[in-house]
Amino acid sequence: MRLFNCRKIKDRATGLKSAGRSVNSGKLVVIPTDTVYGIGCDAFDHKAVRALLAAKGRGRDMAPPVLIGSKRALDGIASDISGEAKELIDAFWPGPLTVVVPYNPTLTWDLGDTDGTVAVRMPLHPLALELLKETGPMAVSSANKHGQPPAATAADAKAQLGSEVSVYLEAGPSEMNVPSTIVDCTAEPPQVLREGALTVEQIRKVVPGVLDADGYGPDEEPHAEVADEEEFGGEGG
Repeated sequence: MRLFNCRKIKDRATGLKSAGRSVNSGKLVVIPTDTVYGIGCDAFDHKAVRALLAAKGRGRDMAPPVLIGSKRALDGIASDISGEAKELIDAFWPGPLTVVVPYNPTLTWDLGDTDGTVAVRMPLHPLALELLKETGPMAVSSANKHGQPPAATAADAKAQLGSEVSVYLEAGPSEMNVPSTIVDCTAEPPQVLREGALTVEQIRKVVPGVLDADGYGPDEEPHAEVADEEEFGGEGG
């Protein structure tokens, strides 16, 4: 278990190499994103995904989303992507938008009970993107024990997750420390499952008919409720 201060050039390079090796060997790493810190692993390593869920204290019913390093990478894991999903991706990727889409049925991964869908995001963080381009798609959840506040730094994550993680990449406090917004693009019309860094109003500027988290359209009266504060929820994948 090592923590690398990636604000230092030498440690950044060494940390990225160490994290890449750890992911490729089936171990867990903690990485910064543009929202909150995440705990991640190779999305196609069944044993590593089970270890991620165990470290979080979650079951298969709360499958982790997948982070990718480029928009093109989505073509390899998703199928039947709707026009609305493509519009949202063009508008908000890389950034704090997670889209739920059908995944390619030929894939051999096992993220949990996903009902054929996956929640995918391309983060806007240089360190995360550099690692993802090395490792390929990663299953990533917020770097905290289930029910605890998301970690704002790698050191915070280490205090919760300890030796269950092989490598921690520290890049300083999260600028947002707010979860991504999740939109279920398998629904018709699409529905916001969790409002986070992007508001429903911002989403509707791109897809006007999207439903909010309570199932209300733009011309209906919403009900105020508190959103889930965890960055990477289990909704839809």
